[in-house]
Amino acid sequence: MKIIGLIGGMSWESTLTYYKIINEEVKRQLGGFSSARCIIYSVDFDPIEKLQRADKWEESGRLLNEAAKSLERAGADFFILCTNTMHKVEAQIVDGVKIPFYHIAEMTADEIIAKKIGKIALLGTIYTMEGDFYKSKLIERGLEVIVPDKEDRETVNRIIFGELCMGRIEADSRQKYLNIISKMVEQGAQGVILGCTEIGLLIKQEDLTIPVFDTTIIHAKKAVEKAL
Repeated sequence: MKIIGLIGGMSWESTLTYYKIINEEVKRQLGGFSSARCIIYSVDFDPIEKLQRADKWEESGRLLNEAAKSLERAGADFFILCTNTMHKVEAQIVDGVKIPFYHIAEMTADEIIAKKIGKIALLGTIYTMEGDFYKSKLIERGLEVIVPDKEDRETVNRIIFGELCMGRIEADSRQKYLNIISKMVEQGAQGVILGCTEIGLLIKQEDLTIPVFDTTIIHAKKAVEKAL
């Protein structure tokens, strides 16, 4: 079994989900007392979140590059980043790192294409929904990507940072998300990407009739595939 490196802490609530899924999947596949060989570098999210708001992405990229190099020195065979938004600084994160890095959007695209879906809705932080760094990975694979309108994007983002990253799960916020997704279904979305690792704490497949692509679950299970 290869050693999985994880850069987590953004937020720790979703990193906890990664750790749980990875170990459950290893146990499911190998049986007995099997668990994952993994190393977690959990960053302090507070300074990174402040750098995001200040649009100082280069500085946040340097912090995550140090984390990646630490994982490499510690013996990880490959690594993943337990957040969608910070893939914005992918180039900086992998700079000088020799072990493989597996991108969350690319692994999610594989799952969407396997389900023969062409038009997909994307929910995430403002940075993920409005930037090109994430959507471009999906578009390159031939997918048509739609995001909520400006007001709804702000609602999605506010709930992520104001509630989900704080460990708060509110029924009213779940309904707001479902209403936003319903609007995108009316625009032709055949499925929805939960493109922030915290959204899966709020929205589940059973909440919707269209396919839900929870990036946390997909990324964690794909990491186990690579490890085994």
